[in-house]
Amino acid sequence: MANYKIGVIPGDGTGPEVIREGLKVLEAVSSKFGFKCEKIFYDFGGERFLKTGETLPSSALEELKTLDAIYLGAIGDPRVKPGILEKGILLKLRFELDQYINLRPIKLYDKRFCPLKDKEEKDIDFVVVRENTEGLYCGSGGFLRKDTPYEVATQESINTYKGVERCVRFAFEYARRKGRKKVTLVGKTNVLTYAFDLWERVFYQVAKDFPSIEADYAHVDATCMWMIKNPEWFEVIVTDNMFGDIITDLGAILQGGMGIAAGGNLNPEGVSMFEPIGGSAPKYTGKNVINPLAAISALSMMLEFLGEEKAGLAVEEAVIKVVREELKSLSAGKMGYSTSEVGDLVVKYL
Repeated sequence: MANYKIGVIPGDGTGPEVIREGLKVLEAVSSKFGFKCEKIFYDFGGERFLKTGETLPSSALEELKTLDAIYLGAIGDPRVKPGILEKGILLKLRFELDQYINLRPIKLYDKRFCPLKDKEEKDIDFVVVRENTEGLYCGSGGFLRKDTPYEVATQESINTYKGVERCVRFAFEYARRKGRKKVTLVGKTNVLTYAFDLWERVFYQVAKDFPSIEADYAHVDATCMWMIKNPEWFEVIVTDNMFGDIITDLGAILQGGMGIAAGGNLNPEGVSMFEPIGGSAPKYTGKNVINPLAAISALSMMLEFLGEEKAGLAVEEAVIKVVREELKSLSAGKMGYSTSEVGDLVVKYL
């Protein structure tokens, strides 16, 4: 019987509430499919930072490197200045664990919850592969003459051949594995003529290794337009860190909102981290009204990554049944059920 070591970071705000429901589902699905998960809990987040001044200690980071996966609730506390927790925990985990792929499925489970007119479930089913450790998020840059009328602020986008190539190759390999027929590079080659010259050259070079898959290109502004007008055009999108961050939030709304949007920060050769993408939602903390399905969908992704594909698919199918047959809305406080009741429904449909 397989036994996986899972690091659990409930985090801030409503994070512990949605993680609680995810672990409830994990208990049920592991029992059903015959594997075990040893859970190691970590208290990283705003509360720990306010008490100790620590974000992510180096000793804990070394321990996390020995695990099979990380399950994250949310990071973000209004009592802490923006950027401290995000850089000190989220970005540090992604960079230090070399989680170079951010994988975001954009899949509509029920057309009732799509804001687009006349779009069906079959029209919104694509994946965004976002480069996760380079670009503008590297923090390269600085200030000159700060807080004067002559201030200069620079922030540079760092793109390496290695970083771009492994991201693009992952996108094509993912498309082949999932039976997708097209990969679209999203960039801005007409303005960002250095960074996306590299991306475009590498993209078409890698595409030669996948002759059965169509290689397509779209500017990021046009992509935002087509995601609204014709989302069915997309199958797999690959893009850089910043553009990926933006279009995945747009994609989340297409699939029904943050309550259903899950993501994975992947290191295919190492330790990956899975999370709902909606943030800590502090105004709903402790009210038992937040939608846990994004966290449960992230659990489904984690199971697939661990090699428990049947278990992951079973969780996704249970989530789909709950969305289609039980919920009035995907928004917090409007679902018709509490957070814990939604978790119970997923277990029931398993």
